[in-house]
Amino acid sequence: MQVNLVNENSVIIYFSDIVCAETTDKITHACQLFRSELSDTLSDIVPSYTSILLSCNLRKTGLQNFVINIRRILNELDNVGLTNLARNKIVLPVYYGQEVALDHRDVSLHTGLAFSEIVKLHTEECYRVFAIGFTPGFAFLGNTPKEMTIPRKASPRLNVPKGSVAIADRQTAIYPSQSPGGWQVIGRTPVDLLDDSEECLSKFAMGDEVHFESIDKQTFLAMGGQL
Repeated sequence: MQVNLVNENSVIIYFSDIVCAETTDKITHACQLFRSELSDTLSDIVPSYTSILLSCNLRKTGLQNFVINIRRILNELDNVGLTNLARNKIVLPVYYGQEVALDHRDVSLHTGLAFSEIVKLHTEECYRVFAIGFTPGFAFLGNTPKEMTIPRKASPRLNVPKGSVAIADRQTAIYPSQSPGGWQVIGRTPVDLLDDSEECLSKFAMGDEVHFESIDKQTFLAMGGQL
């Protein structure tokens, strides 16, 4: 792990150069420790695929002491196993009908798989939340089965419908709100992924396990989904 200075009150910690579940576990556990043990001096924490950005409140501590405490916590992390790390498990219902799977033809053509096979592969996998960003609540999930690997669209859509489930490279994402986007859309969830009454806003947190469950059109509409 590398601890590098970013500016007068921030550091970034690099845990690995490999995006995988083990790296995510380390970052998730480190974030828990930082929030618990640096609560009085921590002003911001931003986890990502392989790193964490930490900012301190200079009114309460100096950067040098902040870094000393960060290194102490990282030493604690090295001595703790991650096998019993608690993970939030989320099952997300998805309608994969062709009227919402906007890119089903392109995905099938690129992969050489029937779309029914794409759906089967997609719902059999267990995904991990590797990062959250782009728009509020937009979670980057991996790893999508290699058989359905497809690049982003050459020309992004100006408007991707809210709840769209999409794939790109070896990742899956769900658009929590209508926005521009260049991922390949294969379905839609009726679940609202944003809640402004909650402190965390998003349904997802880094390290969560996510499973997709295929539902039919009637169930999708009954759950509040919109075509």
